[in-house]
Amino acid sequence: MASVSRLPKPLQDSYEWQYDAACVGADESVFFSPEAERGPSRRAREAAAKALCAVCPVVQECLQHALTVREPFGVWGGMNINEREQLLRASA
Repeated sequence: MASVSRLPKPLQDSYEWQYDAACVGADESVFFSPEAERGPSRRAREAAAKALCAVCPVVQECLQHALTVREPFGVWGGMNINEREQLLRASA
């Protein structure tokens, strides 16, 4: 679970970058896997999410947010949980 203590204070400025995200209005199921999703269907869903991230003007802010709060689910900033964990381990 994401650590609430690492979340920014609930100020509009902390989250304002989200208004400019390419995923605004997108179906969130593209970014978060159903419980039993595996294999090709998971890879296809993540590829669709990452395609949105690839054209997103705030992809770096999104990724930084996910890394800071250790977001445990979904595609954030163009990376899934395994990729984010690998990045965190490499930077430690």
